[in-house]
Amino acid sequence: MRTYLDFEKPIAELEGKITDLRQMDGEAGVNVDEEIEKLQGKADTLLADAYSKLSRWQKAQVARHAGRPHFSDYVNQLVDDFTPLAGDRAFGEDAAVLGGPARLRGRSIILIGHEKGSDTAGRVKHNFGMARPEGYRKAMRLMDMAERFNLPVITLVDTPGAYPGRGAEERGQAEAIASCTEKCLGLSAPLISVIVGEGGSGGAVALAAANKVLMLEHSVYSVISPEGCASILWKDAAGKGDNKAPDAAEAMKISAQDLLDLGVIDGIIPEPVGGAHRDIHLAIERLGDAVEAAITELEMMSPDELKQQRREKFLNIGRAGLA
Repeated sequence: MRTYLDFEKPIAELEGKITDLRQMDGEAGVNVDEEIEKLQGKADTLLADAYSKLSRWQKAQVARHAGRPHFSDYVNQLVDDFTPLAGDRAFGEDAAVLGGPARLRGRSIILIGHEKGSDTAGRVKHNFGMARPEGYRKAMRLMDMAERFNLPVITLVDTPGAYPGRGAEERGQAEAIASCTEKCLGLSAPLISVIVGEGGSGGAVALAAANKVLMLEHSVYSVISPEGCASILWKDAAGKGDNKAPDAAEAMKISAQDLLDLGVIDGIIPEPVGGAHRDIHLAIERLGDAVEAAITELEMMSPDELKQQRREKFLNIGRAGLA
């Protein structure tokens, strides 16, 4: 059962008619192929047109789509021999951040990423992709392993932000995020990060302070959610008042295209028409191609060059046009 977003209602109506016609096909000698073809053409045109001019708020909705590929989907299609490692060797396991050694198209890598879960039970288990301190400490443990065996690190970021609960704060959430960010910046191995859905605040940056930061075309990356920003600036909580979240999304420039222009990211991975959830296989293949190209480029650099490149990259953010 396909889930449609608010702005996709005209497409949903057409595709609903197509489904009804297909169920009628062959009944009492009725041939509806021509009508189906006509409606499918209209639906495809509407879909392409809608996704060619998405607002930033609509992109945020697409980035959060329940059918969008999750970390487990990338593991199943993109890599072989993935061996998940659990625990931070200090407190416990955090199911919001998964990772371990794997093979990407013949290369040995360390793969780390947020997992949101694909159904209700999974979302609860993985805490909606909101990591606790032990998740970030587990990521650092995996990065230490990457350095020890000289393996490139790939991180897939998809989180609304780090978990803000009392237990997480008591166990040093801020310190864990800061230490993980520092670990990324000082890593002697190549580090490639891809924002595959939501990249929310420090919870995302902790896994995305990389040599190459890429974004899927309809993903978003921001210091705070549009709803959180609207709540602070206009005292407008999500779903109340005039709903200023769309205005906040526009003001914050959260899209991949905005962030590429600002120099925050290094590249955009095109998604299938209608978003990654419309063709998960193709979206994952394109991500694999982009990551493979980035590894090929970075593996030519020495550990010192990798650290220096990363340092210069982040120091230069925001400096464009100031000289």
